[in-house]
Amino acid sequence: MTKHFRRFSRRQFSTIFLASASLSLAVILNGCGSQQAKQYEATATTTLTWRVNYTNDPLEDKRGRYETFESASLENVNGQKPEEAVFQDNKGIWWPKNPPKPTIDEIEAGKKKPYEKFGKPQLLREVEYRVKYDKDGERVNLPTNYSVYRQVVKAYPDIPLNFTMGLNNGTVEKATPITN
Repeated sequence: MTKHFRRFSRRQFSTIFLASASLSLAVILNGCGSQQAKQYEATATTTLTWRVNYTNDPLEDKRGRYETFESASLENVNGQKPEEAVFQDNKGIWWPKNPPKPTIDEIEAGKKKPYEKFGKPQLLREVEYRVKYDKDGERVNLPTNYSVYRQVVKAYPDIPLNFTMGLNNGTVEKATPITN
C-alpha cells in the first residue's frame, strides 16, 4: 500500500490535496441556494447592556469575568423610526434610551469573591440583523448582515428581491433587486 503513495512527491501530494479540498469546498458552497421574494421585511434589533468586569487583578482584563446589568432593546423594521427610538447612528440604525447605569451597591453585590476588583461600567452596543420573507406559505426568519439589511430597506416595499443564501440556507448573504 505504501508503494502507491511513494509515487507522489510531497509537493505533488500537497497539490493534489489542495485541489481536492478546493473541489470539496466548491461542492459545499454550491449547496447554498437563492430565494426570490416579493414580500419581505428587514429587522435590526439593537441592544444596550451595562456590564462590569470583575477580576483578581484589575490590570489583567482578559482573566476577569463580565457581569451584565440593565439592558434595553429596540427593533428597527425596514429602516423606519420606532416610537421608542432616541437616536440614530451613522449607519441609519435607531437605538433605545440608555438603560439605567448600575449603582455602586449593585456593582459591589456582583462580586463573587471578597478579593475581586471591579472595573468601570461599560455600555455594550449590539445589533442583530435578520430578514423575514414568505416561502411556500410560511414565514422564514434568517440572520443576515448590515449590507443585506440596508439593501432590503432600500428596496422595501415595491422591489422584488433575490436572496443569496449562506451555508445550508441558514443565513441570507446577499440581496439583489430583481429587474424585469
